[in-house]
Amino acid sequence: MKICGFTFVRNAVKFDYPIVESVKSLLPLVDEIIVLVGKSEDGTLELIRSIPSDKIKIHESVWDESLKEGGRVLAVETDKAFALVPKDYDWAFYLQADEVLHEKDYPVILESSKKYMNHKKVQGLIFKYIHFFGSYDYVGNSRRWFPYEVRMIRPNQGIYSYRDAQGFRNKKDIKLLVKNSGACVYHYGWVRHPQKQLEKLNSFYGLWNGEEYVVPEVKSEEQFDFAANADAIFRFTGSHPAVMQKRITEKNWDMQLDTNKKQFSFKDRVLNRLEKMTGKQLFRFRNYTKL
Repeated sequence: MKICGFTFVRNAVKFDYPIVESVKSLLPLVDEIIVLVGKSEDGTLELIRSIPSDKIKIHESVWDESLKEGGRVLAVETDKAFALVPKDYDWAFYLQADEVLHEKDYPVILESSKKYMNHKKVQGLIFKYIHFFGSYDYVGNSRRWFPYEVRMIRPNQGIYSYRDAQGFRNKKDIKLLVKNSGACVYHYGWVRHPQKQLEKLNSFYGLWNGEEYVVPEVKSEEQFDFAANADAIFRFTGSHPAVMQKRITEKNWDMQLDTNKKQFSFKDRVLNRLEKMTGKQLFRFRNYTKL
């Protein structure tokens, strides 16, 4: 069985993406990793080159600024990276720059990928998501966060990145047929210093608001208000991936959030309670079809 990882990244240093940790978490599972580095304003390319592994294949890209609406440019860059995956691989493993795998899940990932390798009807494997919020101590606990997404797919089957690169579909715009990998993705996209988070969000909004969007300058005293934007969270009591330990130790901000605070609309409050009672994901959008 052959697995190729692929990802894309731009301005990882400027916006403090854990891309090094993400790539390192993939290395034990894959034969090679395609890293598509967009033209950046910082040392992102040098950062990727500094990762000591001959499995990493670096390619450079220039983002199409005219696609900065609806997050489309993210899907285009994903497709560029996916197109570089050799067609003789059995699986292509996609991680975004703020997503990391836990080493405890390696055995189950390999087991499920081998199990479904020759089941050609299975087009992808889904992973459960743990969405950290504010710091490494809190996890999002509401319908705002998608619970599962496709991260392993088949090369050479006309699969493409859907909308803003959250998931994938096939060439007829039909949801992929998937099985559960049994593993998790640790998502750290909402964990960084509050000032860095505000800078990142201001820049990120431009990917949805078009090429005319002007990124507001963030002053030194301005910070993103995590407490005001937390609808429901709980304290994380598990372990983080080993590759994240250095980053966690070096965290340079303090975050105390109220786990008892709930900020739901009436509709979300009812649906959230029903999900907790039944264990079923009610009326959620799923960009895949489970076999």
